[in-house]
Amino acid sequence: MKKLFISLIVIIIIIGGVAIAGRFINFHRLGADTYYVKITQDPKTTNGRASDGSAYTDYNYKLPGYDENGKEKDMDFFAQKNLRKDAYLEVFWKEDRGVTSYEEVKKADIPKKAAEKLN
Repeated sequence: MKKLFISLIVIIIIIGGVAIAGRFINFHRLGADTYYVKITQDPKTTNGRASDGSAYTDYNYKLPGYDENGKEKDMDFFAQKNLRKDAYLEVFWKEDRGVTSYEEVKKADIPKKAAEKLN
């Protein structure tokens, strides 16, 4: 009976840990390379319909991105909304999936070599 109780407690702790990790860890960013881009052009839009029949628009961007050392890589990604012109983004890129996530950042938060290339 004591072993069953201990096993049950361990299982609850494991499930709780996985739930907490899923809430606070962005798995799209794990193992990804970080690049910085500046939105300098209007996106190409793609319209479609979801499986439930609702309409959607994707905003497709193809921009140069720079890592912290200033090395360039083309970033090809889409957003669910039209991103603000002249906004700076931190972009997360994986070899097998391309851009997996992004977030807007302040220019002051961009590493110096990357910021020099974005001007």
